Amino acid sequence: MQAADIRLGIIGGGMMAHSIVRGLLAAGLLAPERIVVSDVSAERRALLEKSCGIVTLPDNLQIVRRSNVVLLAIKPQGVAGLLSEIQPAAGPDTLCLSIAAGITTSALYAGLGGTGRIVRIMPNTAAQVRASATAICRGPNATDADLGLARALFDVLGTTVVVDEALMDAVTGLSGSGPAYVYLIIEALADAGVRNGLSRATALQLAAQTCAGAARMVIETGEHPGSLKDQVTSPGGTTINGLYRLEKMGVRAALIDAVSAAVARSKELGS
Repeated sequence: MQAADIRLGIIGGGMMAHSIVRGLLAAGLLAPERIVVSDVSAERRALLEKSCGIVTLPDNLQIVRRSNVVLLAIKPQGVAGLLSEIQPAAGPDTLCLSIAAGITTSALYAGLGGTGRIVRIMPNTAAQVRASATAICRGPNATDADLGLARALFDVLGTTVVVDEALMDAVTGLSGSGPAYVYLIIEALADAGVRNGLSRATALQLAAQTCAGAARMVIETGEHPGSLKDQVTSPGGTTINGLYRLEKMGVRAALIDAVSAAVARSKELGS
């Protein structure tokens, strides 16, 4: 299936779905008329129609009937009920993509009555600015072409990797939840700048660009972050004093624990 043939139906119009739609439209991969979204909230539907110029519906069954690619973008707790609702409209030709954290491809397949082709995806909200870190895994009946189509949709929204499904909980805890950790770090760095005399606007701009620049250095140079850290750290200088305090306060361990806690929660949701 080529991009021009895709009729994308998204069930759930929350922030993640909104980010994906805006990213796809910004990339020019899909035109607004090739995307339809359902949501129980009339307010969310109105927002999506106004901001994205797409059609929205209150009826999930209509989404499946009008689409050849269906993206499930609802909270994990609601997936079982949704699958039961849309099962009558799903068939062997239904390509179902899911971004529901913790919900396995086998559970999705069973919920659709043992039909359709399943691909599980974990993007993050940076899809809105086409900078998502997205992991994809193949589920029941999914073909190489299905996997390629999923990658094509999300490649334009950032970077994609293909992983075994056993690793999807780890992905959820790291890159799925990760933007929140980075936002917290940016906010804390900006607060530190304000504490030391910078204006709020200047501190926030410097903090955000510092994080963006450091990430770009890791990606584009291919160097280990520890090596790049050492390049900034002069003997007896300012940076080593700051790093010492971070290590003393356990920042490294706190971040590892945060990811591990999110991974554990993803596994709980899946069970």
